[in-house]
Amino acid sequence: MSHARVPGRTSVLARAVWSYVRSAPGTFVWLAILLGTTLVIDRVSPRVAHHILEKRSTNLHHLEVAPLKVLFSSALWIEGGGWWFYFVLYNVFHVPAERWLGTVRWLAVVLIAHIGATYISEGALYWAISRGLAPHRAVYTLDVGVSYALAGVVAVLTYALVRPWRYVYAAGVVVFYGYGLLQNRDFTSAGHFTAVLIGLACYPFTRGRPAAFDPVAAARTAWQWVRGHGRPSRSRSF
Repeated sequence: MSHARVPGRTSVLARAVWSYVRSAPGTFVWLAILLGTTLVIDRVSPRVAHHILEKRSTNLHHLEVAPLKVLFSSALWIEGGGWWFYFVLYNVFHVPAERWLGTVRWLAVVLIAHIGATYISEGALYWAISRGLAPHRAVYTLDVGVSYALAGVVAVLTYALVRPWRYVYAAGVVVFYGYGLLQNRDFTSAGHFTAVLIGLACYPFTRGRPAAFDPVAAARTAWQWVRGHGRPSRSRSF
């Protein structure tokens, strides 16, 4: 008499992780690329690292001479490392956004926020330079990273929340990035705030994707699970 082989905990966990990764392929491919580029930066001298990042910067000079190249490459590098920090943020925001919208729509929001915020923030810098409010050398300012795209995705997730929580969430996002703009008053903060506005304007991409997350129901389910009171009640979630 044969006995069915019972899968061990390791294999069950591995399948669960693989299922989770496959649910947001774009996010995890991006994270894998960022891990590789971050390891490169960590293993070279600060001088070489600056040279690598400068060649991929979406500054005014590069946007004039090679816009497509730097718009793409700048989103594949993180200035100053911090991959684990972005790993957490990508799982909190990008993963649910991609699962909710689908990879194509999620990628559209990412590109629109990244490109739109880059051009608007650099346009503001150009305006400041042309009026003597910023030095001319600012056309070579280092500007790489994934934060504009992240801000846009953070904002578009507003429409994934059920009412009235979406309004609370949207207000919190606007206040958070608006405070950063008022505090720093630089082109990067302007880019982040612009990306948030772009993300909110991406509402058309959310059509056909009903609000899927109720934080109160999710908290109640989590609490029931923690207390072990039977099976968690079903609630809408990503």
